[in-house]
Amino acid sequence: MLRTLGGNLTEFIENLDALHSFLTLSYKEMNAPSFRVEKRNDGTMFLHYYSDRSGFFHIVPGIIESVAKDFFNSEITMNIIYQTEEKDRTGKREHVIFEVLQNTEVQKKTIKPRQKIEAKNCFPQDQVDNIDMEISRDVHKRSSCCPVKKSHWDIIRNVVIFGRGSLLNSFQPVYPDRLWMDEKAFCNEFPFHIVFDKELRVKQAGVNIQKYVPGIQTMDIRLDEYFTIVHPQVTFTIANIQTFTNSQFVLRTKREMMPESWKKQPMLKLRGYMIWMESIQCMIYMCSPKLRSLQELEERKMHISDIAKHDVTRDLILLNHQRLAEIELSNQLERKKEELRILSKNLEIEKKKTETLLYAMLPPHVAIQLKEGKKVQAGEFSTCTILFSDVVTFTNICSACEPIQIVNMLNAMYSRFDRLTNVHDVYKVETIGDAYMVVGGVPVPVETHVERVANFALGMRIAAREVISPITGDPIQIRVGIHTGPVLAGVVGDKMPRYCLFGDTVNTASRMESHGVPDKIHLSPTTFQALKHKDFDIVERGVIDVKGKGKMNTYFLIKNLALSEEEIMGMPECEDLQAECNLATGK
Repeated sequence: MLRTLGGNLTEFIENLDALHSFLTLSYKEMNAPSFRVEKRNDGTMFLHYYSDRSGFFHIVPGIIESVAKDFFNSEITMNIIYQTEEKDRTGKREHVIFEVLQNTEVQKKTIKPRQKIEAKNCFPQDQVDNIDMEISRDVHKRSSCCPVKKSHWDIIRNVVIFGRGSLLNSFQPVYPDRLWMDEKAFCNEFPFHIVFDKELRVKQAGVNIQKYVPGIQTMDIRLDEYFTIVHPQVTFTIANIQTFTNSQFVLRTKREMMPESWKKQPMLKLRGYMIWMESIQCMIYMCSPKLRSLQELEERKMHISDIAKHDVTRDLILLNHQRLAEIELSNQLERKKEELRILSKNLEIEKKKTETLLYAMLPPHVAIQLKEGKKVQAGEFSTCTILFSDVVTFTNICSACEPIQIVNMLNAMYSRFDRLTNVHDVYKVETIGDAYMVVGGVPVPVETHVERVANFALGMRIAAREVISPITGDPIQIRVGIHTGPVLAGVVGDKMPRYCLFGDTVNTASRMESHGVPDKIHLSPTTFQALKHKDFDIVERGVIDVKGKGKMNTYFLIKNLALSEEEIMGMPECEDLQAECNLATGK
């Protein structure tokens, strides 16, 4: 983009402001400097630098010198000859003038000799001189409007064939004696232009400027009465306009000068360049509406047809609309992507909730196999410990209470028991009414399954004291029975699959519970044999008649000699002390 700004250093600098104006379309907060080239009669060139930010002018010589060397193969030096701060309507502005000196020795050394050598390598010097004379003679004849025997393009073609390659350097424009264009055609084909004199009096205007700024049709109306300069930020005088003649000018209509019905809509902005016409001492402002989208076009009650056919603003509006549509589509995709990410996150949360519920119903490894569509094989366990419990006088409580009271009581009890299964790592098999069944050593075999179930039973008895009977208002009492032996375990059912235990061990454990004593933990002989050498306080109950089993010598589990009640309940002493403190302080 930088290399295409101009064919020489002067043209490059003169088009910098136009590049900055283009960049402001994308970077609205951009505060770019302004450059102006002044050519002196003695051949020297002055570079005027204007900026709202002070102190940045030191980098200008380095940049311009690098551009001259890299783009145009020339070396220059720049010296500061003037520096001041000027005040305009926007505040203070730094104005620095650089003198640009071009090293002509380098130009001769790098460019001129090379061109001559190329010509000499192709033709003798006298033939080259003849070609130069022929071109000069042809140009002279064309400028004097006299007929020539050989056409201009024949001579150019000969130059190309001869390998001179200096067409652009030898170009000279040809101007007509008069302008071959009708006044109405000019105003119609250039619908946005204004011609004004040194006093800013409007002499001529395009038809569409007259259409959208009706007051400008008045002869000799002052331009600054209807427009204000937005860029560059200078006072509206002919001297300031001539100073910044290389800059793009942006003019905006004054709201107070517009018809009453137009004052609510956005004001029209024009952008273009000021061209000084020395022969008639007037300035022509060749411009076009400053529009970037179809929405802005509609807001100003304008149409594409109002813009000149040759004006690239038409393409700019349509291309920008397409670009905005693509950006909006991209933003929609980003929003959808974000929505999908949130939905995916929520889905993951719900999935974890579902898995938690599933793992509460089935052992994790069994649930995973079922999710993967695999068949879960039944398994034999040579030894495990099964516990059953129930609520004493539960039938009487149900007959005397409302259903919701029973549900609340069981929920309070089971919630405490469920927490204890996590504390002692035992598997909850199922609950039926007031019956609660757990197993240790299934589905994951462990050597300490008896101790775990025994500690769990002690915790159940402690937790039951916190649950109040809705009839008496006293803590409920539970019976607990434990038995150790082999079982067969597997998944039963398709619609609501359950992990069930089968075998005589289950039946015996149930008998220990049904033949138990309120607030006691009833142990079978096999369980007693597994615990008698452990740190548990166990007392013998004696021989009892067990339904379906005959005579059995059973036992009662009293307590764990190595663990405190807090440890059995999974509450460290520090937490218990904190709970007591909170209770004492009313928290």
